[in-house]
Amino acid sequence: MKSAALLSALALSLTPSAQPASAQVQRPSTVMLQGADFYRFRVGAVTVTALSDGTVPQDLHTLLRSTTAGRTDALLRAGFLSNPVEASINAFLVQLPDRLVLVDTGSGELFGPGNGGKLVASLEAAGFRPEQITDILITHVHTDHSGGLVAGGRRVFANATLHVGQPDLDFFLDAGNAARSGYAPKYFEEAIKTVKPYVDAGKVAGFSGTTEVVPGITASLHPGHTPGSAFYTLESEGERIIFIGDIVHVAAVQMPRPEVTIVYDVDPGQAAAVRKSSFAEFARDRALVAAPHLPFPGVGHVRTVGTGYEFVPVDYGNRDAR
Repeated sequence: MKSAALLSALALSLTPSAQPASAQVQRPSTVMLQGADFYRFRVGAVTVTALSDGTVPQDLHTLLRSTTAGRTDALLRAGFLSNPVEASINAFLVQLPDRLVLVDTGSGELFGPGNGGKLVASLEAAGFRPEQITDILITHVHTDHSGGLVAGGRRVFANATLHVGQPDLDFFLDAGNAARSGYAPKYFEEAIKTVKPYVDAGKVAGFSGTTEVVPGITASLHPGHTPGSAFYTLESEGERIIFIGDIVHVAAVQMPRPEVTIVYDVDPGQAAAVRKSSFAEFARDRALVAAPHLPFPGVGHVRTVGTGYEFVPVDYGNRDAR
């Protein structure tokens, strides 16, 4: 059971809009509005597009666990950052021959004006419309990943089937689990608001193990951050990319110190164990990964540095290389 202090921290810090004006996390002075944004790249024969849902400020002194404010600040300084940090909210579009697949949907309206909510604009800037999406792969049922599923109480992606780990469906769509687990009730309320319309429309496909959810993309469960947290691995022509969800929120801190957890974790110990084993695997295999909260576009590699790790973003490209 989480302590009252932890639940209070969750209530105050998970969504900027939930805080009173006087308690709002101040954005760094360098942050400016970019608007709709996207970045295309290829994995084998498949075009993948990173889509920006915007950014939100995060007070790491409030949010991080298994560390201290001093240790956090020292790691941030080493990465030329300071608290609070600006966290990206990234989604990813995968163009398959007969499907248009979206990985996560951002926060939608749920973080309030100015905080996230730019996914549809970014999708349209990239040349696509919400009704063209055939499948949505949710890495886990948290507001900044499933919030964009609805707008004004209606499904944004009317023709899409939602794929999500069955343990997350079982956990978050049962409001009684808030009291049983000690996890903040707002998560259950928002899951019912965003996911249930797709359940009611018969447009949800849950999975409980490693399975090919659409041709060329395999889902696997990695519980810890949430009970049904999932990776999605796209493979094409001998190349692959792994969409890793929220196993990392702040690269400057959690890459060198994978044991550092965050209040959003349902099971912090399991989340840290998944992070450690996954980072080791990604570094060993030189895997290309895509992460929702690393600086946009959130795509790159993990390499070993001493006893920890470091994120190396992909090289930027902007020309027709065909």
